[in-house]
Amino acid sequence: MVANVSSKNKKRAVNVTPVCKAYINATYNNIIITITNLNGDTIAWSSAGKNGFKNTKKKNTPYAAQITAEDCGKMAIDYGVKSINVIVKGVGTGRETAIRTLGEQGLNIISIVDRTAVPHGGCRPKKIRRN
Repeated sequence: MVANVSSKNKKRAVNVTPVCKAYINATYNNIIITITNLNGDTIAWSSAGKNGFKNTKKKNTPYAAQITAEDCGKMAIDYGVKSINVIVKGVGTGRETAIRTLGEQGLNIISIVDRTAVPHGGCRPKKIRRN
């Protein structure tokens, strides 16, 4: 199925397959969910700021993640997405809630992968202070 995904001025055709990928980026300040086809072309996206949550105290809550996942899941189902592979990145509080809500929307979750960056080695320390 080919869906017309609109931008400001032009529409571009995106090939929508029944199996897609869902990227959940959960930071301390916001949550962003993007559903793409297997090539990486965006089909649907949503964020807590897009859904009316104003400041960072509200945007990083599990409730905001639930509303964001509902919005993104509805758009994806309208385009014909049936199953998703979930890739989670970040340390925010709404990670599990977003995954659970995508499943409740009617999307079949095939796999869940955690790609949160973990520091190893860290930054170089400051040089020793001399008097």
